[in-house]
Amino acid sequence: MAQSDDLAQIIVGCKKGDGECFSQVVDLYSNRIYGYFYRLTGNSDISNELLSQLFIKLVEKVGSYKGGSFDSWLFKIASNIFHDYLRGKQRRKKLLDVRKRELESKVTEAKRSDSEKFDKLQIQLGKLDAETRELIMLRFYSQLSFREIAQIRREPTGTTLSKLHRGLRRLREMME
Repeated sequence: MAQSDDLAQIIVGCKKGDGECFSQVVDLYSNRIYGYFYRLTGNSDISNELLSQLFIKLVEKVGSYKGGSFDSWLFKIASNIFHDYLRGKQRRKKLLDVRKRELESKVTEAKRSDSEKFDKLQIQLGKLDAETRELIMLRFYSQLSFREIAQIRREPTGTTLSKLHRGLRRLREMME
């Protein structure tokens, strides 16, 4: 990750429309944000599409960035894009049911073939509700602080901590 002064200069360049600066932001954040989307959707094509949408939004909205944690600001946009994606599917339940069937199918295939290993954590994450899964990914995969997550979600930090704690406890029980 770039030093904070370097990142500030890159952001200033982005606000001026410098293509090289936008390229640097893509280089700095694409892996983390792709991983965030992938852990939420479990689908590389959808994750790539959401990532593309994020960087288009970045070009459109970088002028509205007023300071503070750039990571938080960028992941807030990513979170909004993910929620727009869910709304676009019309029903969150439908998305989760499809994902559950895919995971159950993969588990069955993994049981049939000893040479294939399947990520148990990904299976269990898929069984969690979308809100809990997103909280876990924001905290542990995207490495955002509790405060940053609470700001993204527009809720008190204590509420975020409580929801995350319950989600982790549920995930731990499912992993045993």
